[in-house]
Formats: sequence, structure tokens, C-alpha cells
Amino acid sequence: MTLKLDDHWIWDFWLVTDGAEHHVFFLKAPKSLGDPDLRHWNASIGHAISTDLHTWTVVQDALGPADVDAWDDKSTWTGSVVRHGDAWLMMYTGTSHAEDGLVQRIGVATSHDLHHWTRRPHPIIEADPEFYEKLSDELWHDEAWRDPWLLPDPATGQMDVFVTARSKRGERFDRGVIGRARLSDDLTDWEVLPPIEMPSGFGQLEVPQLIEIDDRWYLVFCSDVETQSPQRRSDGPGTGTYYLVGDSPFGPFSMIGDGVLEADALGSTYAGRIHRTSDDTVHFMAWNRADEAGAFVGDLTAPRRVAVRADGSLVVSDLVVS
Repeated sequence: MTLKLDDHWIWDFWLVTDGAEHHVFFLKAPKSLGDPDLRHWNASIGHAISTDLHTWTVVQDALGPADVDAWDDKSTWTGSVVRHGDAWLMMYTGTSHAEDGLVQRIGVATSHDLHHWTRRPHPIIEADPEFYEKLSDELWHDEAWRDPWLLPDPATGQMDVFVTARSKRGERFDRGVIGRARLSDDLTDWEVLPPIEMPSGFGQLEVPQLIEIDDRWYLVFCSDVETQSPQRRSDGPGTGTYYLVGDSPFGPFSMIGDGVLEADALGSTYAGRIHRTSDDTVHFMAWNRADEAGAFVGDLTAPRRVAVRADGSLVVSDLVVS
């Protein structure tokens, strides 16, 4: 069974587990818009709960665009959630009407129950021109600094965040990188760091996730073939979810084979996530992007098992995990 809403499309999502409950936060927009391309500027962050990743109870939305004249008054987009002390921390992407949504920044909201969220009034981090492409560089359609993935360090109390970004160097379709920043324990001080080295041929690497499986670190991301280099467009596997593997969450990372977790010419699924349950089963979920005719779908897939081969490569089972 998938998570599907009668009156809204669903796309990018992120998961967190609290006890026996799995919480999924997802971008949603009303189907009454007619054109799914309009969804990005009419999005809110939805919320649903499950104990088995199959049957979901939809609850009140977590966040939506802020009031006017705010840094996130045009859109609230993809993020991640982690436990932080006695509360929960959600980092998310925001854009403003003042910049016509073209400049992306990262903000934070906190909650004590995963249901009621209080956002900070100002963004936490934005792209540093020392390392990252800015809108003024005029090589891309926006200033990419979004989809934050939080990775706490239990030893230091610090958190690293990994974001979709673009390097300030290279050809147009080779600048896609995973940006980095480091957050102090009190959530006030940030250090923007150089990007993680990435393979060439990607204009952007969306919705990153870092997860450790069997003593290896996997950097999962998604890519639309339209934002890849001409060579990848002609020779690559298409649109979908990719991954890199390394010995450390900070790299270096390498690509095994074509690096595909799930991709095809239509981009049938997108922005896949790997999620481990309490029985140590590793699941793969994505959102259904297109049907066999290429029409937009907009719901979440059922979970499937992820296996690790001897060489460290990942494979997603065709069978749904019950």
C-alpha cells in the first residue's frame, strides 16, 4: 500500500522513527492546480504516521510558507528531521517572494512532539560564494542551496548538514555538488565548508541522504536526465535515484558501475530514500513520478528491501516488504 492523497500530489519526502512510529514528512500541493509543474510554488510540508510503512495516518501539516516579507514566504521545501536534545529539529529549504523564489536558503524549526513546529524567523545558512555558485553567476536557473540532510555527531554534539548545491567552478552541467556546513550544538553558529567531491556530469544532485550500511557510507541522491551533461544524457541510465559509496560520511566517495539505485528513461520514480527499521531491515521508498505513459503521478511507493552485494553495490528488490 502506498501513501496517496485524493486531492493532493506528493513528492519529495523524509522519514524519522520515534519508538514504534515512522513519521514521514512530504511536500504536497493541491491537484486542483491542474498543472503539476505549478506544485513547487504551492507547496506545504505534510505529515503522516505509520507503524509498518504501509498503512499511513495523515495528520496536520508540519509547515507551510510563512507570512509575507519573510525569507520563506514563497516556498517551504525539502528537509530532514533529527532528535536534538529533548526536542526534534527540522531543517528545511525556503525561498522568498522578494527574490521570486530564485535564491534558496536553509532554515530550521523545532518541535517537542513531531506535530507542532516552531520556526526560527531567519535562515540559518546560505551558499557561500567562496565555494558555491550564486545566482549572479548566471549559469543556472536558480541559486541552488536546498534539501538539507542532517547528520548528528554524538561525540561532539555538532551536526553536519549536506545540501544540494553547485560549485563555482566547472562547466555548466558539471557543477552539481553536495555542499556542506557544520552546526554548533546551540544551533547558532555555522561554518560553511567546501563541497564533497562529486563525479562529473551532473548539473545538480537533489535530495541527498547519508546512511551507514555494513560499515560503509552511502551518499544517495537523485538526478533528472535534463540536468545531466550531454554524455550522461546519451549514455546514462536516465532519471531517478543514484548513490555513491565511501568509508567516511565526508568522502571520498566512488560510484560503482553506473551508480543507479533506481532510474529509467521516464523517471518513473524519484528522490528515493533508504530507511532502516528496528529489525535492521533496510528499505527503499521513492515517490511515483510518472506512469507508463509519462503522466505525472505524485504519491509514495511501498517499501522494498535493499540488499548489499559483496562489492558494496546496492540492489533494490522487486518485492514489497510486508
